[in-house]
Amino acid sequence: MQEEIITSVLEGKDTLAILPTGGGKSVCFQVPALLMDGFCLVISPLIALMQDQVDALLQKGISAIALHSGLSYYEVKKILQQATHGDYKFLYLSPERLETHLFKEYLPALDIRLLVVDEAHCVSQWGYDFRPAYLKIAGLINEIPDIPVLALTASATPNVQQDIMDKLQLQKPAFFRQAFFRPNLSYSSFPVESKMNKLLDILTGVNGSSIVYCNSRKQTKEIAYTLNLHKIPADFYHAGLIQEERKQKQQDWIENKMRVMVCTNAFGMGIDKADVRTVVHYDIPECLENYYQEAGRAGRDGKKSYAVLLYQKESIHNLKSLPDLRFPGIPEIKKIYQSLADYLQIPVGIGEGQYYDFDFAAFRKNFLLDGWQVMSTLKVLEQEGHITFSENIFLPSQVSFLTNKDIIHEFAAAHPELEPMIKSLLRTYEGIFDNRVSVYEKQLARIGRTNIEDILSKLQILQSFGIIEYLPQKDTPQIHFLLNRAPAQHLMINQDRYLERKKIFQERIEKMIQYIELTNECRSSFIGRYFGDPDNSDCGTCDNCLTKKRKNLGTKEFDAIESLIKIQLQNGVFQLPDLLKACKGFSEKKVWEVIDFLIAEEKLVYAEPGSLGVLSANWLSSALSSQSQSPQ
Repeated sequence: MQEEIITSVLEGKDTLAILPTGGGKSVCFQVPALLMDGFCLVISPLIALMQDQVDALLQKGISAIALHSGLSYYEVKKILQQATHGDYKFLYLSPERLETHLFKEYLPALDIRLLVVDEAHCVSQWGYDFRPAYLKIAGLINEIPDIPVLALTASATPNVQQDIMDKLQLQKPAFFRQAFFRPNLSYSSFPVESKMNKLLDILTGVNGSSIVYCNSRKQTKEIAYTLNLHKIPADFYHAGLIQEERKQKQQDWIENKMRVMVCTNAFGMGIDKADVRTVVHYDIPECLENYYQEAGRAGRDGKKSYAVLLYQKESIHNLKSLPDLRFPGIPEIKKIYQSLADYLQIPVGIGEGQYYDFDFAAFRKNFLLDGWQVMSTLKVLEQEGHITFSENIFLPSQVSFLTNKDIIHEFAAAHPELEPMIKSLLRTYEGIFDNRVSVYEKQLARIGRTNIEDILSKLQILQSFGIIEYLPQKDTPQIHFLLNRAPAQHLMINQDRYLERKKIFQERIEKMIQYIELTNECRSSFIGRYFGDPDNSDCGTCDNCLTKKRKNLGTKEFDAIESLIKIQLQNGVFQLPDLLKACKGFSEKKVWEVIDFLIAEEKLVYAEPGSLGVLSANWLSSALSSQSQSPQ
């Protein structure tokens, strides 16, 4: 549907597009923006996602930049000035930026011709990832009338779709929804005694790149370690790793230097890797929206792939108790808010607009708090518009000069070993003499043809002499106070809305459990109906569809026909008439049902019209076994 969406935008229409993961959302606004005058403003919730898209555009020679919280006031001002001069074709920013005085000051001079709202489900308080700052977008739309708005999301239920159109005040929007059915993706859900044993079976039976999702950071490391012990190359990834380490692990996996990435849901957003053969959920996600997005990272190249969910009875019980954990009582929220203010040393009446480093583990330990309750409370405070919590924000190093040019010149003459560093700073970073600006040690190392350690040492020496102020980069969680700190007893929480969100969360949990325990219904069809897709035809490839096919035929008959096919294949490619003759004790209809099943399972393939050949050597090698080598 990309062409239709692009046409709609070029015709100046407000447009809502629901494109599943891997559906190519970015093309839908990048192409029309390149055909328009002015520039495209893209509102996105994640710094990492913004930076990935900016990097991809820059590699294509297209001017783009992102405004994020790691930039100084001077840098933001400079970018906005350049944007008014037409220096950028794409400007990415978070929704929180819309309310800043600096952005509002420059808005009238910005030649915005297209407004894109990415991850548009965040605007709905009934959605699974509500961000209050998204509600401010409607105000921006009123400031720039007669400009088309394109709202994009991968997963939104019918109620959330309507809420997006209402909250963004889209005018007679064109609506596009790509089918949720993925013919090459086979869904399965397995109750197991040992998740690790089943995971090893899956990764042994299906070759190729894989993602394994689990709920805790500790688990990612333990599972990756166990897989490596079994000679399956694996690494782990979570938001607690430093940025350089995350980038390196991600790149190794993308380049197939590492086969399996074991991760939390911090991994995957914006990653463009087409040849993922399996996505395994070692733990149950809390909603179908998350599951569908994460599972959809398999098989983007159109080849047969598997989305497998593993669970135990205890997992279902834990999921049912989640609403009470995710929505603590109002007194508990106020208590943790008070502890947060004490930990960050914020007096009543200040804090608005300020960022604070936040050590989650130290906070819990100091105040003897439950980790689930703390994380849930931070989420509630976000949704009520008090704070934003960024678990993996990256703030680059910042430098400013503290002395005048004469003193700098005298110092450089007295310390010739530091002169190249001083010159590099002054020549590379515009405005550094008068302002604090972001600097990048790697860039300075390339310019000076030296190593990072040497650069860090020289920056610290310059600071010790009082020549510069040097603030090293941060890769720690940050809390941004959107409002001044309130007395805890007067903390404003809309209780009715809060309880309604809890009720909707409970309903999402129930739908997730229904999906897990589904036995007599097509999984793909179930997911499609959840998202309002009218196409409810069975996929024919999920575990339930395959079980239904075998039941209709009968296990004994199926195994007998499969064995006859294997015997024929031991001599290589065979002609269909010869096969039907060899299976003369069975009706042609039943033989064809087995052939269709084996083709769907990628055991057989059409070698040429009228003949079949083997595709899975593992399957053929066990000539008398009917057990599948796929996750089913």
